[in-house]
Amino acid sequence: MSEQTVHIVDDDEAMRDSLSFLLGAEGVATQAYESAAALLDGGDLASGCILTDIRMPGMSGLELVGELKRRGVTHPVIVLTGHADVSLAVEAMKAGVHDFLEKPFQDDALLRAVRAALRRGADASARHRERAEIDTHIAELTPRERDVFEAIVSGDSNKAAALRLGISPRTVEIYRANVMAKMRAQTLSDLVRMALLRDQV
Repeated sequence: MSEQTVHIVDDDEAMRDSLSFLLGAEGVATQAYESAAALLDGGDLASGCILTDIRMPGMSGLELVGELKRRGVTHPVIVLTGHADVSLAVEAMKAGVHDFLEKPFQDDALLRAVRAALRRGADASARHRERAEIDTHIAELTPRERDVFEAIVSGDSNKAAALRLGISPRTVEIYRANVMAKMRAQTLSDLVRMALLRDQV
């Protein structure tokens, strides 16, 4: 968790300082921003999660969530809401927000939410890196090797793949060996897992 950063977005300086102090005391790195625009313009969003107020001048927390999604930023987002903003928080959850906390919140509740978001963010980051690696390996396949890869991961035997592709089973075996090598796969199950991960949204 020490490698991850909680990005705090709140127009209230006292709230920013309070959240930074609380998380810092738990050994969590933080970066604070006075607005959604400041995060979008200057945030180093390498890894971590985002903790944002839902009501802010300029871009609201909900609008920030939408903009992050448009930019392909997959960090889990926790929104902080006032009592009157619960309906907005529900809307935010539907938009893909990880969690929301109603002010005033207990320190323990905030820390639990942040830890869960950081765990989720780390998992998502690892999956993203692995998916990028798989895409790179797939790009190294020739068109025919790609055909054999798709046939194998869909469950075809060498013979069935040969029939589907109009080539001999022996030729399929050669392509299959090439695919295994280029994909850095040890077993058929490795290939299938890669295909499943590639196809995840």
